Amino acid sequence: MPIRTCRLRSVSLLLFTLLLTPAMVFAAPSGNSLLIYCGITMVRPITDIARLFEKQEKVSITIAQGGSEDLYQSAKKSQQGDLYLPGEPVFRTRHLPEGLLGEYRGLGFNQMALMVQKGNPKKVKPDLKELLRKDLSVVLGSSESGSVGVEARRILTQTGLYPKVAAKVVQMLPDSRSIMAAMRRGGADITMSWRATGYFPDNAASVDVLDLPPTVAPPQELQLTLLTFSKNPVMARKFMAFAAGPQGQAVFRRYGFITTAKSGQ
Repeated sequence: MPIRTCRLRSVSLLLFTLLLTPAMVFAAPSGNSLLIYCGITMVRPITDIARLFEKQEKVSITIAQGGSEDLYQSAKKSQQGDLYLPGEPVFRTRHLPEGLLGEYRGLGFNQMALMVQKGNPKKVKPDLKELLRKDLSVVLGSSESGSVGVEARRILTQTGLYPKVAAKVVQMLPDSRSIMAAMRRGGADITMSWRATGYFPDNAASVDVLDLPPTVAPPQELQLTLLTFSKNPVMARKFMAFAAGPQGQAVFRRYGFITTAKSGQ
């Protein structure tokens, strides 16, 4: 699958816009540069933060975007890159024993929510059992590729609803971007997605967000992780600190994320 790239105004940030596959290998950026593997949901804030950081540090940043699992497998295969930002901690926990993931900084939280068509024309309640209504068409994320599908499956499995919901979905989609595109097209009445995506400007006009209680959908920390094979770990750590600092956190809040000052090892 080819990768399309586009030059951003005023910075030298290359944005990978197609989903990477685990078998795909690409060259690392040359010179004073960073390569960041970023889950789909966080691409917008990370892109804005990268613009600011590039200007401050005179460094070029490349962002590879896709499903969190696919991105990890691409990094593992290529052994190229500096930072990895999956949509939830399970991807760090799952792959930590392989030795490719080093220290991390917490950038905020993802949290799942129900989303319905704008104005909630079918009077959906903020209750997971609504996904079983016969008059509602449902799309979900696939748990094979992205964090949004992994988290939806985990939540629905804990409540005993996953087999029944999975049996009635009209589509299993790879990531939050494709889920929200389906909602904008009117391809479904309801979905589960990361709540911040419902407040992105291109989605907010098409969907309403129905928040779920934290006991049902606990916030999941966004862990920006240093790759142990990074060729520019000093600059990568500076970016981690910048993204977790006041300017980076302000950007995440602007995109609807819950932010935090937590960091870890």
